[in-house]
Amino acid sequence: MQEKRKLKLKKFYFHPITVFLFLTLLIIILSGILSAVEMQATYNTINPTTNELESTLVSVKNLFSFDGMKFLIGDATTNFISFAPVGTLLLALIGITIAEATGLIETISRRFFKKMPKEVLTFIIIFVATISSLINEVGYAILIPLVALIYFMNGRNPILGIITAFCGVAFGYGVTIFVGSMEVALMQYTKTAAWLVDDTVHISLTSNLFFIIATSVLISVIGTLIIEKIIAPKIGKYKKEEEFSKTEQYRVINLEEEEQKKIEKDKYEKRGLKFASITCIIVIVLFIYMLIPNLPYSGMLLDMNEKTYLNQLFGNKSYFQSGFTYLITLLLVFAGLAYGIGAKSIKNDKDLIEEVGNKFSKTAYIFVLIFVASQFIAVFKESNIGIIIISWLSNLLEHLEFSGIPLIVVTLIIISLSNMIVTSPTTKWAIFSPIVVPMFMQSNISPQFAQIVMRIGNSMTNGFTPILASFVIYIGYLNIYNLNKKKPYTIRKSLKIITPYFLIIFITWILIVVGWYITGLPIGPGVFPTL
Repeated sequence: MQEKRKLKLKKFYFHPITVFLFLTLLIIILSGILSAVEMQATYNTINPTTNELESTLVSVKNLFSFDGMKFLIGDATTNFISFAPVGTLLLALIGITIAEATGLIETISRRFFKKMPKEVLTFIIIFVATISSLINEVGYAILIPLVALIYFMNGRNPILGIITAFCGVAFGYGVTIFVGSMEVALMQYTKTAAWLVDDTVHISLTSNLFFIIATSVLISVIGTLIIEKIIAPKIGKYKKEEEFSKTEQYRVINLEEEEQKKIEKDKYEKRGLKFASITCIIVIVLFIYMLIPNLPYSGMLLDMNEKTYLNQLFGNKSYFQSGFTYLITLLLVFAGLAYGIGAKSIKNDKDLIEEVGNKFSKTAYIFVLIFVASQFIAVFKESNIGIIIISWLSNLLEHLEFSGIPLIVVTLIIISLSNMIVTSPTTKWAIFSPIVVPMFMQSNISPQFAQIVMRIGNSMTNGFTPILASFVIYIGYLNIYNLNKKKPYTIRKSLKIITPYFLIIFITWILIVVGWYITGLPIGPGVFPTL
């Protein structure tokens, strides 16, 4: 009887690619049904020119129709190419793979990370992952493959490394050690919403600075405890023999000769690291020079059409923001090549290119997964189902008569629920800000603190939804390093293993925001939770 039950369960054990295909089909059919029953919603946005509320009616678009089929077929290629993780992941993998092929990552892993206490390494990864949202979502594309590789080379389970990097970026998204793209994206909506109540209110880019600096450290400490005490014991050890270790096939009997080889290898590795370090310094100095305006041939990475420096650096048309992944790739490529030359691990260009190709081929599967996921997310967005649901939630919030702590908690929960279906913070804040900011101000809560509630509500569920574009990188790498190919990491399983992190961080964020409000500590220079 037990055997029959096991066999029956296997029939329903679907691969993530299959699940995304089913979800795409489900949304298409659902859009047809909801369109037929005229499902729609109305939400208000603020006209930035007139600073007046404008009502927008949105209804479900029927994709189970002639025009819908035209969209599915005609825009499939565009949906894939324009899907954010495609370009960033490809660029990141080029740099990481070259640095790996030359031996740079292996040497750094062995010399610096292997002797490091695992708690310290976990904290560093989560902290770097958390503050990576300074530049949009590049942390997913760079850190997930890089951390997995470092863990693999150090004999620790790369699955745990993938989880650590993903959770660090996702559940700390929008919390950094300096103002970044999030401030630029949200500030304009916060300002115009505040002017509905008081047109003298000033919102600056540093309005949340103290809060994000303090919480970036705090959330990294708590994340480290969750990973090491709860998740790591469940994940266990990685049993596969390390393919990257360069152990000799035959034991050398002559110990003196063996020792001499070690000395020579160590000498070349140190030389390679020296070459790589010098190259990194030169490249970083050049990058910094490109960020300084008004010097000869400087400011190349800035949008000089903007008036303030922070907007030049983090604005929508900033070359620094749009090209950051490429800059990191260049840094890894030049450092890897410099190491290979110094350590003599590069014999010739043909061997290097072949080695890079071999290593790169292992990630080919993930791009099939990305293609299928990109179609699902594009179909879901095109249907307008997500926008309608968060419009209902925003209207629900508007009719709730709360103030103080209950208002803060309810808003956090509603925004976090909205984030599971619409992950773009600017899209959500465009709909929520005309409601949330005036409600908070009427409850004597500052609009700057309302912006904090928005960014934290956004991060509370950011990693717990397959609607998140970069979720596909997470689930893809789990399956790349999965040893049992007959039992892939499904969407359900991928969410299940991070559930402890999600739940604890969810509660932690609520306690932090409420605690900050109660204590009245400044959230930025001259800015407090209350008016």
